[in-house]
Amino acid sequence: MDKHNIKSYEALIVWQKSMILVKDIYLASKNFPKEELFGLTSQMKRSAISIPSNIAEGSLRISRKDFIRFLHMAYGSGAEIQTQIKIAEMLSFIKTPEANQLSIKIKEILMMLNGLLKSLKTDN
Repeated sequence: MDKHNIKSYEALIVWQKSMILVKDIYLASKNFPKEELFGLTSQMKRSAISIPSNIAEGSLRISRKDFIRFLHMAYGSGAEIQTQIKIAEMLSFIKTPEANQLSIKIKEILMMLNGLLKSLKTDN
């Protein structure tokens, strides 16, 4: 087993930015219709929370392969939240400017995850 070079997940900017995204999603979904509490609202929160959670869990795994697997899960959660934001916008739960701001943040997180994945796959 090889130990990857991550000292602390909290030092990773992608983890920090994904934590801010969690807060932003909670704030954005606060005014969704009450009947969505167990629907889209809950799903968006779970998807957003999944990103930093998977980064953290994966970074504490012993093998690089495990860390990469958890980063892929975080990436998938990012794609989920992108779709959910589009749905929320389509249903007029959030306005287009807010949806665009959230989408920009998610795209940045996904690019950072992609860069981290590439570095872990090529760094020996």
